Amino acid sequence: MKLFFPGSFDPFTIGHADLVKRALDLGCEVVIAIGINEDKKPLFSAQQRLDAIKAFYKGDSRVSVIEYKGLTVDAVRENGCNAILRGIRSVTDYDKERNLADINRSIAGVETVILVSSPAVQHVSSSLVRELLSFGRNADSLMINTFKK
Repeated sequence: MKLFFPGSFDPFTIGHADLVKRALDLGCEVVIAIGINEDKKPLFSAQQRLDAIKAFYKGDSRVSVIEYKGLTVDAVRENGCNAILRGIRSVTDYDKERNLADINRSIAGVETVILVSSPAVQHVSSSLVRELLSFGRNADSLMINTFKK
């Protein structure tokens, strides 16, 4: 199975990496897809995110990293994927992800595979990391080691 893992990944955290590892352990291939939204002001440029994630997975042919614009379901099909990979950390995440999964299935017949976050990384989010960085705090232990500001 080939899974499409969409997100802004600003930055790509140890929580994201945990989900990818677990999908790979299930025998899946993973396309990490950096969604480009012109209305958002990212901390890291799209090129920095692309380069960092590619460097982290260098040599693992089961993982590819791309950028995309537009509807996720269209990008899923364009990249030959079977389903979307998503992670949930909480009940709040579950409600949001369930709604997205329902819409994606309804408009395009695209299924979603949801993995519950590992307890060790459940507290990690990109927004938390960005906030720590904005206050000058070191967040290296929460990001993959190829991100440099």
